[in-house]
Amino acid sequence: MGKYRGWLIAILVLLMAATWVIVRTPARLGLDLRGGAQLTLQVQTTDKVPQITPQVLAAVQGVVQRRIDGLGVAEAVVQTAGDDKLLVQLPGVTDPQQAERILKGTAQLLFAVQKSGTETQLQIERQLQSQLLLEQAQLLAEQAQKANDPEALKEIEAKLEKNRDSLEKSQQAIAGLFIPSDLTGAMLREAFASPVAPGSPNWSVIVRFDNQGAELFAQLTKEIAGTGRSLGIFLDNRLISAPTVAVEYAETGIVGGSAEISGGFTAQTANDLAIQLQGGALPVPLEVVENRTVGASLGQDSIRDSLYAGLAGLVLVLVFMVAYYRLPGLIADIALLLYAIFTYAAFLLFGVTLTLPGIAGFILSIGMAVDANVLIFERTREELRAGKTLYRAVESGFDRAFASILDSNVTTLIACAALFALGTGFVRGFAVTLAIGIGISMFTALTCSRTFLFYAISIPSLRRPNWFCPKLESVR
Repeated sequence: MGKYRGWLIAILVLLMAATWVIVRTPARLGLDLRGGAQLTLQVQTTDKVPQITPQVLAAVQGVVQRRIDGLGVAEAVVQTAGDDKLLVQLPGVTDPQQAERILKGTAQLLFAVQKSGTETQLQIERQLQSQLLLEQAQLLAEQAQKANDPEALKEIEAKLEKNRDSLEKSQQAIAGLFIPSDLTGAMLREAFASPVAPGSPNWSVIVRFDNQGAELFAQLTKEIAGTGRSLGIFLDNRLISAPTVAVEYAETGIVGGSAEISGGFTAQTANDLAIQLQGGALPVPLEVVENRTVGASLGQDSIRDSLYAGLAGLVLVLVFMVAYYRLPGLIADIALLLYAIFTYAAFLLFGVTLTLPGIAGFILSIGMAVDANVLIFERTREELRAGKTLYRAVESGFDRAFASILDSNVTTLIACAALFALGTGFVRGFAVTLAIGIGISMFTALTCSRTFLFYAISIPSLRRPNWFCPKLESVR
């Protein structure tokens, strides 16, 4: 029995390690348990990109993921859904509208040089644009005030539509006063928000270019230095800043590869723009087709109810195993408790994000773990009734049940692989937790239960017939 003592020590070490992981590692809760926002993004085609290919979808997914990383959202999930959609889960996000603005903005940054002789026209167009933006803000405020007046809302919406058309024409007119350059946001190395002055409510965005971008920026600023013409900074074809360059830069231009984008930004809008620029420009536009918020209170209720359901099911299984299988059932219960500890520790160790479907997969895998023990113990009873010794009966029970256990678990793992490969969101979480649970259940059923059972039958006082197979006259 020396090898079983070795296995007992190994199991004890694993139990201590799993307990340490559980105590030291906080659980990662998914959107449905922690609360947050879930957005479904529709990828739009353009004249340049008439079809959404897997490569385009992957590129968009990468940009969205980088922008979310800039938001600092932990355990965020960005997954493809179908051929032209992205599912974005943001646990803990309290302002889904901000997330929507950051994620769907194309953030195509372009630098352009103002045409000669257009200084006065630019000033007029920018004043007109300022008036239109002020009018738009007033209309939006009026729209919110008269939300319960359908007739007034209809009139306001008509004015807003006319205002948007005027703004679009103004933006196009301003863009026509500039000559686009080769310097774009693709050459950015870094972007971050910074206050204009200490304690000032006005913020700007500092951008730093790579080597190629730094050279182009120096050439552009050298070209317009001291001329009174502006360097237009466009975001998604909208002029957000138009600084002039002092005459002292006429010989070398502004070197160092750094520029400041100002435009009446607040701390939040400057940070949002910096995140968009840092994450990169989207190759195609995005449209938010769903923006759903999950409350944290719902998550806490779900956790509590799931724990109650899981504990109730576990207790019922433990009682049944002892009542029906006697001593082997008690040993299976010990292995089942070890299974629960090992599985939860594995979830924490591998960084599995717990969701309600994931917890369901965990509870379901408990039933799979019991199923393996049931097969083993029924085989053992058959061997005992056939007249074999207790040691041989237990050994044959494990050996003969192994093929059935392996087949059932492998087919379930195949189903888990299909769910993970073809599913999205919570379905994939269910598949991962179920697969981990099945793997550990095989270990506890075939290793822990076997070790405990063989160690038990080595003790003479535990070799009682009714403790292994009721109505059996003797055990050898």
